[in-house]
Amino acid sequence: MVATVLVTGCSKPVEKVEEIRPVRAQTLAAAQVDLLAEFPGDVRARVESKLGFRVGGKIVARKINLGDVVKRGQVLMQLDPQDLKLAQAQASAGLAAARSNHDMALTEQKRYQELREKNFVSQAVLDAKATAYQAAKASLDQALAAFQSQSNQAGYATLVSDVAGVVTGVDAEVGQVVASGATVARVAQSGEKEIVIAIPEDRVDSLRNVSDIRVRIWASPNEQIHGKLRELSPIADPATRTYTARIAIPDTPAIRLGMTAYVAFSAKSGTAMLKVPLTALWQEKGVTAVWVIENGVVRLAPVQVTGASGDGILLASGVTSGQTIVTAGVNSLRAGQKVTVLGNDPVAAPVAAK
Repeated sequence: MVATVLVTGCSKPVEKVEEIRPVRAQTLAAAQVDLLAEFPGDVRARVESKLGFRVGGKIVARKINLGDVVKRGQVLMQLDPQDLKLAQAQASAGLAAARSNHDMALTEQKRYQELREKNFVSQAVLDAKATAYQAAKASLDQALAAFQSQSNQAGYATLVSDVAGVVTGVDAEVGQVVASGATVARVAQSGEKEIVIAIPEDRVDSLRNVSDIRVRIWASPNEQIHGKLRELSPIADPATRTYTARIAIPDTPAIRLGMTAYVAFSAKSGTAMLKVPLTALWQEKGVTAVWVIENGVVRLAPVQVTGASGDGILLASGVTSGQTIVTAGVNSLRAGQKVTVLGNDPVAAPVAAK
């Protein structure tokens, strides 16, 4: 025991070796960058018609299916025409009666005109016959208009497509009773297509005047198509609080309705900006910061993020051009810790990024 105590007392205390963390770093340099924003969307026809019968009734025939290509004037659905035909027959009978009354009144007027010329009747009697003729003529016009209207109603029992296109929706089936004007089918007009996207409210003003718009289709991600902002809704969607934008694209047979697309807005920044990789950001208590390397040690510098550019993040304040920041290994650092940049000697001063 005495020997053990003597040996322990003579041993030197172990020196603590300060830990130096290896990190990757980047020297900041301000430059004009591409302000890029990309949003998902889907391909739609520029014009999509919601079709419905002009009269109510029971559907007895459906001659289309979802995805069918239809021509202008092609029959889509039919209603039971029995009641409409009966109403048309009633209007026809009323027209025949009005025409008979009109002819009789005209004959009476001519006969009494001759009698008046011979002074066999008074002028008052002739005026009464003239008035009766005018009433019969008005009744005939009324009956003719009613017959024409009812004939049109009978024709409305057949729903035809007013455009050439593709059936994108069938909202009614045989046997269903539909009201006048209710949508029973949707037809997307052939020709121009567009991409419909939703833009967040904080990006509307910055993207409104961007002219460089590129569209990629998910089925062909390596092909880009130039688009044009055709329409931007002035009112936000009440559910998503986003603004609907429609991007016009050339009519390409390879692009079909319903395909998934990505729309990228690209523009050069007006002023030089600092761009850092996403891995350089450190989040703590709701504050975004980066680790700045000074004299071989790191300190935390809060920054303000203004947006994204490609796979990088743009900084508005907090750091300046020429400073060196950590771009990999930020989660294992603490304030005042010494670091070494991978591939270099321990940092004694700001070094160039690797």
